[in-house]
Amino acid sequence: MRVRVLKAGLATTVQDGGRFGCAHLGISPCGAADLLSLRIANLLVGNGEYAAALEMTLLGPALEFERSATVALAGAACDCKVGQYRVPQNAAVEVPAGAVLQCGSTTDGARAYVAIRGGIEVPMVMGSAATDLRGEFGGVEGRRLREGDVLNLGARANGRPRRLRSGALGELRKAGPIRVTRGAQGDWFDDDEYAKFLASLYVVSEKADRAGLRLQGEAIAPRERRQLLTDGIPLGAVQVPQDEQPIVLFVDQQTTGGYPKIANVIAADMHRLGQLRPRDAVGFAEVTMPEAVRALREQEQWLKEIWLEA
Repeated sequence: MRVRVLKAGLATTVQDGGRFGCAHLGISPCGAADLLSLRIANLLVGNGEYAAALEMTLLGPALEFERSATVALAGAACDCKVGQYRVPQNAAVEVPAGAVLQCGSTTDGARAYVAIRGGIEVPMVMGSAATDLRGEFGGVEGRRLREGDVLNLGARANGRPRRLRSGALGELRKAGPIRVTRGAQGDWFDDDEYAKFLASLYVVSEKADRAGLRLQGEAIAPRERRQLLTDGIPLGAVQVPQDEQPIVLFVDQQTTGGYPKIANVIAADMHRLGQLRPRDAVGFAEVTMPEAVRALREQEQWLKEIWLEA
């Protein structure tokens, strides 16, 4: 079965759970910017939770289905229709043969996900279908979708479509600061500077993308100006470059860098980074490493408990 791209949207790519274990080769993890929403979309249609799906940014595509298919939308709210009928968010729906799924703009976040039962069939590169835009591989020829592209669907569904409990996603997009742990070069910054970083409210720059979120706000200065020998960069690291405006490195990040890292976003809050839009405000709060581990365990348990019994 095939799906034809009638309109590509602003920045639509094929993404899955990511390409991990390749940083020593200089290869970014890529994958879904909001991995939690990708997993929910896939589980709704009965796919494996990390199956390849479409990630749309700010403005979605128009997709024509050759045959009927089960589809689910998750992530940021998006006005999507099949003909005159509005497609509900966070629910599995049937799209008839020959119908067009028209996805509009996202309204309360940056990214939404379209999962199709069976998954999207693209060549696997280093164990992943994720699109690496800078490396130009993975997904569909390593690029964003274009008008006229044809997507093949696989047969990788391994379960029945699921339904969410009423109100299950109420806390998914909770407000408040993004949680961080101290960075690898946290000791380069005086306690007062680190406290200022945590107390400040930043604005996401127009230059933000999947590689990094450039922030604008209070300048954060290291104790002294010195050069850091290029260093490995973990996902979610908060770097402070020479202009003293923090950058949160994200899924398409470079794997090494020479700027000091003041903090690191915890795994349980990475999905929130994926929904930040330019001009959104964001703050940070420090947690301990045990608290970060506990938050991730609680999130995984939550994901297991939000479904209605079959």
